[in-house]
Amino acid sequence: MYTYFILTTVIIAGMSLSVWFKKLTLLAALTGGILSFFIFKGAGFPGLLMMTIFFVTGVGVTSWQWDKKLRNGLAEDDKGRRKPGQVLANAGLPAIAGLMTFYNTFFEGNAPLIIAACFASAMADTVSSELGIIYGSRFYNILNFKKSQRGLNGVVSLEGTLLGVAGSSLIALVYSTVYGWSLLAVAIVFAGTAGNLADSVLGATLERKGYLNNDRVNFLNTCVAAFTVCLLKYVV
Repeated sequence: MYTYFILTTVIIAGMSLSVWFKKLTLLAALTGGILSFFIFKGAGFPGLLMMTIFFVTGVGVTSWQWDKKLRNGLAEDDKGRRKPGQVLANAGLPAIAGLMTFYNTFFEGNAPLIIAACFASAMADTVSSELGIIYGSRFYNILNFKKSQRGLNGVVSLEGTLLGVAGSSLIALVYSTVYGWSLLAVAIVFAGTAGNLADSVLGATLERKGYLNNDRVNFLNTCVAAFTVCLLKYVV
């Protein structure tokens, strides 16, 4: 009971601060709060820590050199304030993994790893996108590696990709600190990078053609990361 009192207090505090500082809409904060309970079920407070680090880092890199992004037409709408769809896109699968621990022993044993991989992918995508457009020197279409315009869906840079790997590594660091150091840390970083690259491929294809929006692409990149990390754990 005491644990859930602390959990509820932490979640309400996080929701309130995110709305107060205009980083989430009210509905997005409520959505995040609900998802947080399921993520806690799957990975406890370390899961919430990974979620928080992703969110805070995402807010930070989105705000980084905002004026420059705005001048170049690369800034997000509403100063990057997240909406419910964006919250579901990034944290929906981690919450599903946590929810499935009620019903499936596979998820009961692997939810923390899956949650870490999902947030590693979401982190890589956000960091590479928001910082790549600032620090990237050459930009290429991921399908044919021909030079392209920065900021377009499916366009990547070496600098942005490497910064994305660093973002995934931060989530892997949290996971490994809590659950012990092993090759699973490498698997998390690899899965996060795979999800990020899948995001770019989907952006260059289905998103450009209007079949998927950005939120759906973001959700699918976490799916790729979750599948990849499970494959690495049980097959490789």
